[in-house]
Amino acid sequence: MAEREASPLPLDVRARLAELELELSEGDITQKGYEKKRSKLIRAYVPHPGGMEGMSHRPFFAPPSAARFHRRRSSGTRDERYRSDVHSEAVQAVLARHVESKVAVPMPSKRRSLVVQTSMDAYTPPGLSPLCSDSSSGSEEEAGPGDDMPGMEHWMTRPALLGPAHLGSTSSSSSSTQSGGSGNAGRLADSLAHTHLSHPHLAHTHLTHTHTHLTQSHHVSAHHSQTHHAIGHLSLKRKPALGVAENGGSLRRSCEFGSDMLWPPPLESDERHIGTIARNTQKYGNAERMETGDGVPVSSRVSAKIQQLVNTLKMPRRPPLREFFVDDFEELLEVQQPDPKQRRPEGAEMLAVRGEALGVVTNWPPSLEAALQRWGTISPKAPCLTSLDTTGKPLYVLTYGKLWSRSVKLAFNILHKLGSKQEPMVRPGDRVALVFPNNDPVAFMVAFYGCLLAEVVPVPIEVPLTRKDAGSQQIGFLLGSCGVTVALTSDACHKGLPKSATGEIPQFRGWPKLLWFVTESKHLSKPPRDWFPHIKDANSDTAYIEYKTCKDGSVLGVTVMRIALLTHCQALTQSCGYTEAETIVNVLDFKKDVGLWHGILTSVMNMMHVISVPYSLMKVNPLSWIQKVYHFKAKVACVKSRDMHWALVAHREQKDISLSSLRMLLVADGSNPWSISSCDAFLNVFQSKGLRSEVICPCASSPEALTVAIRRPVEDSSQPPGRGVLSMQGLSYSVVRVDTEERLSVLTVQDVGTVMPGALVCVVKPDGVPLLCKTDEIGELCVCSVATGTSYYGLTGMTKNTFEVFPVASGGGLVSEYAFVRTGLLGFVGPGGLVFISGKMDGLIVVSGRRHNADDIIATALAVEPMKFIYRGRIAVFSVTVLHDERIVVVAEQRPDSTEEDSFQWMSRVLQAIDSIHGVGVFCLGLVPANTLPKTPLGGLHLSETKQLYLEGGLHPCNVLMCPHTCVTNLPKPRQKQPEIGPASVMVGNLVSGKRIAMASGRDLGQTDDNDQFLFLSEVLQWRSQTTPEHILYTLLSSRGAVSSSLTCLQLHKRAERVAALLLERGGLQEGDHIALVYPPGIDLIAAFYGCLYAGCVPITVRPPHPQNISTTLPTVKMIVEVSRSACVMTTAVICKLLRSKEAVATVDIRNWPPVLDTDDLPKKKSPALFKPCNPDALAYLDFSVSTTGMLAGVQISHNAVGAFCRSVKLQCELYPSREVAICLDPYCGLGFVLWCLCSVYSGHQSILIPPVELESNPALWLLAVSQLRVRDTFCSYSVMELCTKGLGLQTEALKARGLDLSRVRACVVVAEERPRMSLTHSFSKLFKDLGLHPRSVSTAFGCRVNLAICLQGTSGPDPTTVYVDMRALRHDRVRLVERGSPHSLPLMESGKILPGVRIIIANPETKGPLGDSHLGEIWVHSAHNGSGYYSGYGEEVLQSDHFTSRLSFGDTSTVWARTGYLGFLRRTELTDASGERHDALYVVGALEEAMELRGMRYHPIDIETSVIRTHQSIMECAVFPWTNLLVVVVELEGSEQEALDLVPMVTKAVLEEHYLIVGVVVVTDIGVIPINSRGEKQRMHLRDGFLQDQLDPIYVAYNM
Repeated sequence: MAEREASPLPLDVRARLAELELELSEGDITQKGYEKKRSKLIRAYVPHPGGMEGMSHRPFFAPPSAARFHRRRSSGTRDERYRSDVHSEAVQAVLARHVESKVAVPMPSKRRSLVVQTSMDAYTPPGLSPLCSDSSSGSEEEAGPGDDMPGMEHWMTRPALLGPAHLGSTSSSSSSTQSGGSGNAGRLADSLAHTHLSHPHLAHTHLTHTHTHLTQSHHVSAHHSQTHHAIGHLSLKRKPALGVAENGGSLRRSCEFGSDMLWPPPLESDERHIGTIARNTQKYGNAERMETGDGVPVSSRVSAKIQQLVNTLKMPRRPPLREFFVDDFEELLEVQQPDPKQRRPEGAEMLAVRGEALGVVTNWPPSLEAALQRWGTISPKAPCLTSLDTTGKPLYVLTYGKLWSRSVKLAFNILHKLGSKQEPMVRPGDRVALVFPNNDPVAFMVAFYGCLLAEVVPVPIEVPLTRKDAGSQQIGFLLGSCGVTVALTSDACHKGLPKSATGEIPQFRGWPKLLWFVTESKHLSKPPRDWFPHIKDANSDTAYIEYKTCKDGSVLGVTVMRIALLTHCQALTQSCGYTEAETIVNVLDFKKDVGLWHGILTSVMNMMHVISVPYSLMKVNPLSWIQKVYHFKAKVACVKSRDMHWALVAHREQKDISLSSLRMLLVADGSNPWSISSCDAFLNVFQSKGLRSEVICPCASSPEALTVAIRRPVEDSSQPPGRGVLSMQGLSYSVVRVDTEERLSVLTVQDVGTVMPGALVCVVKPDGVPLLCKTDEIGELCVCSVATGTSYYGLTGMTKNTFEVFPVASGGGLVSEYAFVRTGLLGFVGPGGLVFISGKMDGLIVVSGRRHNADDIIATALAVEPMKFIYRGRIAVFSVTVLHDERIVVVAEQRPDSTEEDSFQWMSRVLQAIDSIHGVGVFCLGLVPANTLPKTPLGGLHLSETKQLYLEGGLHPCNVLMCPHTCVTNLPKPRQKQPEIGPASVMVGNLVSGKRIAMASGRDLGQTDDNDQFLFLSEVLQWRSQTTPEHILYTLLSSRGAVSSSLTCLQLHKRAERVAALLLERGGLQEGDHIALVYPPGIDLIAAFYGCLYAGCVPITVRPPHPQNISTTLPTVKMIVEVSRSACVMTTAVICKLLRSKEAVATVDIRNWPPVLDTDDLPKKKSPALFKPCNPDALAYLDFSVSTTGMLAGVQISHNAVGAFCRSVKLQCELYPSREVAICLDPYCGLGFVLWCLCSVYSGHQSILIPPVELESNPALWLLAVSQLRVRDTFCSYSVMELCTKGLGLQTEALKARGLDLSRVRACVVVAEERPRMSLTHSFSKLFKDLGLHPRSVSTAFGCRVNLAICLQGTSGPDPTTVYVDMRALRHDRVRLVERGSPHSLPLMESGKILPGVRIIIANPETKGPLGDSHLGEIWVHSAHNGSGYYSGYGEEVLQSDHFTSRLSFGDTSTVWARTGYLGFLRRTELTDASGERHDALYVVGALEEAMELRGMRYHPIDIETSVIRTHQSIMECAVFPWTNLLVVVVELEGSEQEALDLVPMVTKAVLEEHYLIVGVVVVTDIGVIPINSRGEKQRMHLRDGFLQDQLDPIYVAYNM
């Protein structure tokens, strides 16, 4: 084709170009717009280089930007052998040391039934212009080649720098090479030489590269002169030159080079001579040169208008989310200090290593299909592949003739027999899945070559055995993203796939809908005689897609071009010295990786005979591959170290084998450093069978870079292979140090040979910018070669990060202008150009800045005599992020015959060994039952699925050992208690800062009603019985919702009189005697209470013993009776009988009981004269209850307090005789008793009494009663609310049908002595919203022992408010308000409005000084209804007097306050109350005596329990308490006991992450073990006593020591 001359630009075009330049210089047009318009103008006048139209090449991209350097790592299966005698001895030596200083670790007990990186976004390597790929318009044609001239012209002239020896003739090369486009580079150079430049000065902007000779002799091949047959069809991604930035040209380039080009390209030196243009120098910080929004540099002469627009665009509209919620964990967590002994690399910067030249052999085929055609027609009888059955006998021999004819037949059927003629299902270039089992290499090979001939892209995958295979869903995602609609498979495989009832293959989870196409010849049509596949030379079309599994379980497809496929086969042929008709034994998986490259592809190129040994045969007979080598006199065998290990284990003195025919034993997993032990052991045993040491050839490969390095088979054994004994500690700092002192922690590595022919390899830092490593530094190997993968299919971002890496030297210059591919292999290049691999990026675990390899940790674990306890190949090591650092988790399958104690001892020894040898702690070590870990199709462990199961709590281990104490070293420092600031200073500080003292009060108690004239409640009852005798005060409901009994004012008065008569007659009691009232919730209790008041006695309400649980409930009754010094017990006939039953007599001594009076049989006559109390401060009743800490305490309540209390509640709730109130509370203590017994008599309203015990049989009872009786106000407890939420959650529609309507409810108040449970109240509101319940009507009350009701949300006043506080600040006794949803936020709801007559102040519990608004302190209360003091028959009142009569140490020191024992804070809100004043909200945080002091901070159990309950769905309830200095977590398990051990790591992690606490003991129990009181509060101290006395009967107890 005649070469087109470049046309000179016409005058009008030149004038338009000048206008454009002027617009650019004035700033009226952006750089991008300028480039676009300019390229359009000159497109027609710039020639396109000849011969390039037909070829599509890899696009060229912009320089490495941030995203390129961060990449996802791949992960394969890991079933290699990790055995090393030296390492085993080292481990045993370490463990021997530990025996002397052995620490007694408590063994876990089991129930018998259960046997942060920095952003690189703004980085540009020094000396590079910040080019942006956006500056090209998207298509190759849009910007003409003229734009690229300076860089391209310079590139073309570079061989001249090397001297005349390297130049060849362009014309001769184009004729001598087979590929069509080989002369393009020469023609391109000529055409560029004639092109007119529109910017004359740009000709000078190209860089002058100085050629650097590599100093190490092994880096440069001595055969430059022999490279006159260069490969003309290689295409590579190339780095744009600097001049292009000014020029604004397209950044995509195709580079084809003729034989005058050296391949690989010469290295660029670090020194860069920047061109003559001053503007081109890069500046950082306040640079003179500006950039537009997309990073394109522009001239500094930008008009103010545009600059203002650019600046506006750069300015964020609002602060990003991170600024709203700054998680300042960096300040809190201990920063890991650099180790002073840390080793640093000291060597010089490494140079890229070049492989030998890829020699072009004259008879190498132009493509793999051409090779198949050649052998299929020239040598049709030559054997190509022999498949074996499970007995090892040859099953089928595939000849080259058969392979060719069958592949052609299949290619025809794929293209013409799927779909219709008009709409074929598969067209050339489409992707097709290949689904073949591992024992059918023949069918796979035919299908693979059939696809190549049909020009469709095969995607080989594993056979899905079940619908839920490990990793199968991810494979489905890959097929979907590749657009696969057809799957080729064999007849046997098709029959074996899972079928539905109709016989159809079901759609696998996550898979696209597939047409399954069977490839056997009998199912195919014969192609017409005139039909032949079109066989082209290898080009840059995709040849096949190889799947790879990443570390996180996702599956990517690596695309390999046809030219890469051919070049790789040529490089392998040259490296391995393959010749025609050689026999090769392949044990590897032929569908991917080394097995595919050698056993399917390179073998066909060289007409070799492959003996394929299936995995199923290896399991039956591990020596089968050695027998086949001997039988077929094979020259080459491809194996993994696993296969060598199995052969050793199975080896008995075999007479009939010999390995003398082998010239090359290719070890595919030579990149695993632990393969050396298998190689050495195998050589030792089989040397006597003719195996030579130089035959063993380990290689290193990766799915992205294909084969990276391979040890060449040599004829003489004089040159021993390279190996190094490296310090494990040095490796953890990425430093190569040969260990000379024979320490225990060493890693012996062997070389994997030298770089592949035609490739360039360098080692770069694995993270961040790809900077070159030093010679003694471990880094990631990168390869620049034609024979690599091209991309991850459909993932351009990840492709850039992996396949388009431009390594940077320390001086800032690029190593090469061509892109490198990251291999995922970690290692270094040693002397003589030998490549050493120390691990993989996949197995890399970075803990506290040190790098550990999962394979190394597996090797150490297996060196601790594993064979007795665990399966050797079934061990997984991975890392999980806990508290902002990686933590190591080890999971292994336990042998069924190993005992619990043996396994525990082995686990302890493993932890010691890993700690000593690697210097890192293990977070969790778990043993699971045999055969339960997820497997890959080839039988290895599926690592990411195992990790996922661990994270989800689905591993079901049978043994767990956690060591958070040793490995979590970045906890915040324990808080140092500072000396308290004096109360006066605090007060002055608050005044100075303008904060008010945290003080609030309810409205005044005014005396307005008739009953306010009475001082005593007994007088009020008598008054009501006279004024409104028939008014109903109480209605008791049965479990069916019917009225079981009711009391009018007169009936109650008369019954009380008869009770008083009973007490005075039969009891012979005196004024002031104490009476225990042991009644079920009901009318009798109320009558008995007022009878005591009429008789002048002091009543104590006591919960009766539970008939089904006398042994645990009766002692509490007895204790209250004894502590209160009751003179007699009043009860019903049924309970009387219960107290005298055999069970009761066996539990307590019945003879010590005071007299028991049965009130079912009352005297007919009334008492002669009712008692008239005269002192309002006298004792009215005793309020006995057990606190959450397990303390039994009785509070004295005076008549005065009773009157004030009832008046306060009446005012707050607006209670009048016409009102009805539903009460579903236990009537034995606190506000529950006051509402049940006292308030109705005082206020005259009707109380509808619903005993909570009735809800157990009818959960809807309370709500139905509220609905049917049209009640507006109701009171309940948390236990009642929880019962309704859980019991009625699925019945709301049925309840609606029954007419349940809650729209009339204006106040539903939860009575409690704790922080409001927001999650429960919100769930309740949400659940019953559809039944008319308004969310604002649900609120809480707060009371405590010293004052039974401090807050109660009344009928009027503002809604309860909610604030969000920082949980970490609370631990330091500080209140820090944050936004909703911010990290560590804790929602707190206001505990109701402060009752009338109540004053509150927040005081420091230690100094007793007043605190400011929004400061955390103890809530102190001053009120007329405070308790008078604790009642104790043992004279201990003095100890507790402080609780009821405290005074402030500063400020108002005259007022007497009661200390509630609860921490909280006051906050003035923006709302106004009824009086028009701003509303003060009280927020309760938690009880002081329940708070735990750990690590110098104050923790509230409820916060930790909330975190724990969220971790797993099977945790029903949780309670925590301290034991010595350890935190004990008790969880109730709902589910099978197999799940118990899953909870241990999950609970430990959750508490660490959210609370910075290490859990000392995790106890897993059955449901119902955690004791709960009548108010629904956990009795944590009772639980603690049960734990210490070993009474819990736990499923599992784990000690995290």
